Amino acid sequence: MLKAEQSIVNEVEAAIRAGSAEKCLETARRVTDLFLASAGSFNDEQVGLFDDVLERLIKTIEIRSLSDICALIALAEMSEQLAPIAQAPPSVVRRLARNDEITIAAPVLQESARLGTEDLVEIAQTRGEPHLLAVAGRWWLTEVVTDALLTRHYPGVSRRVVSNPGARVSAGGFAIVLAQAEADPELAVATGIRVDLPSELRHQLLRNATVAVRTRLLERAPPHLFEEIRHAIAAVVAGVDREMSGVRDFTAARRFVAKLKENGTLNEATLFAFARQKKYEDTVAALAELSQSSLEIIRPLMQSLRHDGLLVPCRAAGLSWETTAAILECRYLTGSLGPAELAKAKGHFAKMRTENTRRLLRFWQIRSSSSPSIN
Repeated sequence: MLKAEQSIVNEVEAAIRAGSAEKCLETARRVTDLFLASAGSFNDEQVGLFDDVLERLIKTIEIRSLSDICALIALAEMSEQLAPIAQAPPSVVRRLARNDEITIAAPVLQESARLGTEDLVEIAQTRGEPHLLAVAGRWWLTEVVTDALLTRHYPGVSRRVVSNPGARVSAGGFAIVLAQAEADPELAVATGIRVDLPSELRHQLLRNATVAVRTRLLERAPPHLFEEIRHAIAAVVAGVDREMSGVRDFTAARRFVAKLKENGTLNEATLFAFARQKKYEDTVAALAELSQSSLEIIRPLMQSLRHDGLLVPCRAAGLSWETTAAILECRYLTGSLGPAELAKAKGHFAKMRTENTRRLLRFWQIRSSSSPSIN
């Protein structure tokens, strides 16, 4: 092998001295083919030789012709060839992994065992989303690596991490994911069916999830998690019922709203501010007044898991959709409406006629006139 080794070194030196990018590419291909032909049978010293000569060739190619499509294709092919090889030259793999061109970096990022934890963390901390997506798809990821990936807060990267059964996620990593999942139904579902998601965090996710997300979780839950998720949802719903049925004192809100009306300052803008600030009692009292209804009518509508009933007094009061949406989000529900549900509610609201909602509201008022007043 000594003669062959010296021949390789001589050929590389000649290619680099020639100053021709084409010659370097040709030599890099020949050296790679020679390595692949006997990969697995080389000792460390021989692997080191291939590592040295290939890295020198790659560096020369990058300097002289990285913008050349032929060079890009050649390096991408090399990355694909070396990625599954356990004995691949380590420095070469690391250089390919850090290449700005994702077509070159992706194969080794996704598969090469030569990339250690430090390499993957450094790439996760410094490279862009395409590189992080490639790392997130590796068959096995430690918590240190997934923490580095998730800290970058790329939604696509988070979805790929939690959808990867070989990716271990720490409690801190799951905390990042759960915060993102509140506005990302796809991420919420993928996270909810993770076997390693701690029970308390699964309960937290379900508590903040929309009805649609909970339904999808049950549909996609693996058999061994179905009962746990079903019981968790039942516990969350029971908690919502207790929260919504709790006694609330509307006395101060009634007086405050009455004073605003007397001063001529009770209007839609005031109601919108109450709803945005999550001032539940003030929102209920103001909506009852502006819709010419009562707390006995508005409170059950605010507590309902359905949104269509609450749209009635909002339309009757002549409110805009922006204010109506704020009121829907102000409700004392564990999970707020997701984008799809909010769009559906907006569609229903747009179809409602003001006169029809006022008649319906008067009917509800008459029907509840015999009910006890709310304090």
